[in-house]
Amino acid sequence: MIIVHHLNDSRSQRILWLLEELQLGYEIRRYQRDAKTRLAPPELTAVHPLGKSPVIEDGGRTVIESGAIVDYLLRHHGGGRLRPEPSSADFEVYQQWLHYAEGSAMLPLMLKLYVSRLGEAAAPLEPRIASELANHLGYLEQALQGKDWLLGDQLSGADIQMSFVGEAARGLRAGYPAIDAWVRRFQARPAYRRALERGGPYSFAD
Repeated sequence: MIIVHHLNDSRSQRILWLLEELQLGYEIRRYQRDAKTRLAPPELTAVHPLGKSPVIEDGGRTVIESGAIVDYLLRHHGGGRLRPEPSSADFEVYQQWLHYAEGSAMLPLMLKLYVSRLGEAAAPLEPRIASELANHLGYLEQALQGKDWLLGDQLSGADIQMSFVGEAARGLRAGYPAIDAWVRRFQARPAYRRALERGGPYSFAD
């Protein structure tokens, strides 16, 4: 049985969604953020030294990092679903999205979140953060033009990995109609809705 160490209001929600899309059995072990600090509880360090979520356990393996977990689940349990053939040109694009989500796209969104807590002291940083947000959201907007999903007509693990980027940008999506439509499209999927039911309250779901 796959075990998901699931932190509320976190990137682990997309792992639940992936498991629901694949119709795999899994067990959830739940952790709650501190109400004041919003940090993960120390109990997660017993699962992995970094104390972060998501973490999965499967067959004696412990896997961390969303992109690695998406890749692992699709290689070991996907049966060819939700990813292109490794020999195809689309596979390279798919791999890039898996890495881009956390390697580049989330950084300005996280900076915006943290800097927003600084009040007036944040003013010197805000123009640079706004520029980076426009750069990355513009890139994603262009990639989705004329398509339902990042690789075309079919949902893939790339969409699931990138989903948190679109959700975290919810206050900015009015200026990016293709991103907004994409988020609404995946949030309407039955598997996504089932993952919400199992995962519990998730403030990024519109």
